[in-house]
Order: sequence, then structure tokens, then C-alpha cells
Amino acid sequence: MKRYLDQGFLALDNNLSERTLRAIALGRNNWGLIGSGAGGQTAAVLYSIVGTCNHVGIDPFAYLREALPGLFTPGEEPTAEQLSDWLPDRWLLNRRPDPTVPDATAP
Repeated sequence: MKRYLDQGFLALDNNLSERTLRAIALGRNNWGLIGSGAGGQTAAVLYSIVGTCNHVGIDPFAYLREALPGLFTPGEEPTAEQLSDWLPDRWLLNRRPDPTVPDATAP
């Protein structure tokens, strides 16, 4: 409890995680088998990406349309910095207009 008192931005519960995993647990019966271990790992990665996009307010399809091809542009051995630019929150920051530049359409 001391951690929550020292750092007020931390959540006291894990409701966000529980709500996110609820959709996966409910869908498990509908999906049947994923097919393989690799398919399950791919599904987990995609669920993580879509969940992160939803959490930070990004349209997951817009992000994936740009990020999937963009991940191949750095070459065969990208640096950690090049890859981190494609994380959803960094991707969003890189697409926002510069707040110091005045808007040309404003009156």
C-alpha cells in the first residue's frame, strides 16, 4: 500500500487487465483451437497490440496499416530505438502536429 501512497498515478486495482482478458476468456469457446503454438503466440501479440492501441486511443487498424510495412523499412537488423518508434504510444506522438506551430486554418 505504501507504493500507492508514494506514487498517486498507480491504480489500486487491476480492473483494466481483468476487463481486457474477459473478452479473450469469453471468446475461447467460440474460437475452438487456434491451430498451433505459433498461432497462439501470434494471437497473443496481436491482442496485445490492439489492446494497447485501444488503451491509448488509437484506431488499431490505422496503426497496423502503417506499422506493419514500416517495421520492415529499417532492414534486417534494426536497432532497439528504430523498433521502439513503432510502439503505439510513440507512433501516436510522432503523428501529432507540433503544438508550437500555429495552425494555418485558425482565424
